[in-house]
Amino acid sequence: MNIHEYQAKELYRAYGVPTPKGMAAFTVDEAVKAAQYLPGPVWVVKSQIHAGGRGKGKFKEASAGTGGGVRLARSIDEVKKFAGEMLGSTLVTVQTGPEGKKVQRLYIEDGSQIERELYLSAIIDRESSRVAFIVSTEGGMDIEKVAHDTPDKIHTMSIDPAAGYFPMYGRKVAFALGLKGPQVQQCVDLIGNLYRMVVEKDMSMLEINPLVVTKDGDLICLDGKMDFDGNALFRHKDIVALRDLAEEDPSEIEASKYDLSYVKLDGQIGCLVNGAGLAMATMDIIKLYGLEPANFLDVGGSATKEKVSAAFKIILNDPNVKGILVNIFGGIMRCDIIAEGVVAAARELGVKVPLVVRLEGTNVELGKKIMAESGLKITGADNLADAAKKITDEVKAAG
Repeated sequence: MNIHEYQAKELYRAYGVPTPKGMAAFTVDEAVKAAQYLPGPVWVVKSQIHAGGRGKGKFKEASAGTGGGVRLARSIDEVKKFAGEMLGSTLVTVQTGPEGKKVQRLYIEDGSQIERELYLSAIIDRESSRVAFIVSTEGGMDIEKVAHDTPDKIHTMSIDPAAGYFPMYGRKVAFALGLKGPQVQQCVDLIGNLYRMVVEKDMSMLEINPLVVTKDGDLICLDGKMDFDGNALFRHKDIVALRDLAEEDPSEIEASKYDLSYVKLDGQIGCLVNGAGLAMATMDIIKLYGLEPANFLDVGGSATKEKVSAAFKIILNDPNVKGILVNIFGGIMRCDIIAEGVVAAARELGVKVPLVVRLEGTNVELGKKIMAESGLKITGADNLADAAKKITDEVKAAG
């Protein structure tokens, strides 16, 4: 689960992480009041969407002006002007795709005098089972490009959760970033507080780009991008309360109601699979046969008929889906349950696209019988390769 920058900065403050003063605004009047409350004389007006690259983004509407999603205002009047242009407009960035995201909230932040821009992030390194901090002196820019062109400028430092945080980790980061004097102790405190926040809040990713050194020599977190482990959200009602459903795909919201693992993609073949590994393999073989998957969907190992039916409906409600591949290996999951769910949803919605089903495992013969006697046009498959070939051939033939 992602949260907005202004929400991330409230979390910073709760953990003693230095960040500029700022206030969220949902209307132009609130943006003006925020600027009047903050010291100024320079303010930053920031679009709040769940996507990076806001500063370099472009608005679709001509009325939104020529600036990006992050603008520097040197007067209250400019804050009012920028807020009026940005609110309600659609911001397109490298991470939103061409459809962009509608800006429904802003963050008005006090301006900072920047001496240096640095990069800092923390992720869960699953290979080492540690929290890994990734830092670079090249902040404020595309870190992927930095990693590709100058990998020597990327430094990684891992913390063993069994041992916990020690000041030496903060000093390692400080030296990697070229910090000196009092900045070293600031960095020790900063990394310690960030590590505590990542662990206590079950974050899967934290990114600060840029982390800046001000002209006064202080470290300030100028940005905040956070992602939380969905499997741990039951422990964090305060984080769940920050969820912005307007920033999420409606199909993914619907899937979460049924505890389905669903991610919408851009392809033509809808996939309904049990098991994450099998789902990935199904997506790969669809690509191998020349088309693209429209989604990742794992119904899990103990799905009910209702859950399977809901999953099928979510796939069918995607207008980009030109065919559906159901790939089930029944262990705990029974094939007859899958078949009943598929038949129920197909009857209710009226399937007008090719449907190929591959079943194997517990109650497979019963599952096949249920589909054969349904009176629906369902194509059976003997194995995964056969299923992928049949669905891609049918979709290609249909044009």
